[in-house]
Amino acid sequence: MNKEIIFTESQKFKQWWIWLILLGVNGLFLFGVFKQVIGGVQFGDKPIGDTGLIFITGLTIVLTLLFVNMRLDTTISKEGIYVRFFPLHLKYKHYAWEKLTKSYVRQYSPIKEYGGWGIRLGLFGAGTAYNISGDKGLQLEFSDNKKLLIGTNKPKELTETLNKIGQLKQ
Repeated sequence: MNKEIIFTESQKFKQWWIWLILLGVNGLFLFGVFKQVIGGVQFGDKPIGDTGLIFITGLTIVLTLLFVNMRLDTTISKEGIYVRFFPLHLKYKHYAWEKLTKSYVRQYSPIKEYGGWGIRLGLFGAGTAYNISGDKGLQLEFSDNKKLLIGTNKPKELTETLNKIGQLKQ
């Protein structure tokens, strides 16, 4: 990505309820490992084996680490839009201005239109969405009629940037 950056945004999952759920699940399984594997007392009415309990605990910890490191990076330059959903996308995806018929910021319903947050396939022709939080996003429509929505927590700044470089297309 060798270019002049005009706009950049990096978002992380900050919803308290996600962290509460992940910490609760991790705490429960860690308690189970401590009680059953270390203490020698079965964990639950129908306990899983020690190996299974350790495996599931490791899996929940890995999932939590994935969420801790997950972020949505958006960069705009004169060449186009660069986006990645790290660590699921290691390299930026580039969308050139020439391939876009529309690019504008809009309000959307994450649950109704896309079924939630993350990398989502939209319902009823809404296209794909990369979003972390909120209900504002950069809507891109391509010359091949595909659609992509990139969530943003900086809708005013993003609209001003698109307007400034002449790429606000509605």
